[in-house]
Amino acid sequence: MKGKPLPKALSRRERQIMDILYQLERATVGDVLAKLDGKPNYSTVRAQLRVLEEKGHVRHEEEGLRYVYIPCVPREVARRSALRHVVETFFEGSTEKAVAALLGGEGWRISSEELDRLSALIAKSKKESGS
Repeated sequence: MKGKPLPKALSRRERQIMDILYQLERATVGDVLAKLDGKPNYSTVRAQLRVLEEKGHVRHEEEGLRYVYIPCVPREVARRSALRHVVETFFEGSTEKAVAALLGGEGWRISSEELDRLSALIAKSKKESGS
């Protein structure tokens, strides 16, 4: 059975707007504008929200004279889609290469607690796949 198609990829500013919407859960253009850095103008943010709606990432409800925007893609789905895109684009589709980059990269500090949790996730994945 086919699921819904994944929403289209996002620009950097669109990702910032989505982060704000996920944090606030629902927001007007003014709410988003107040939290964006770089202070774009109102009509630019409104246009970007309209594009996000066309791409299938948000929907709006009318409250009086204002539109209130709400994410319609669960954050976990968006996260997986973005991560899949990064792995495909920068790591030739290899999860191993992506994880190796995270573990071996300068500037990344992974605590022993995080490594323990990662080890547990790997063991669980092996068990579930029968490996």
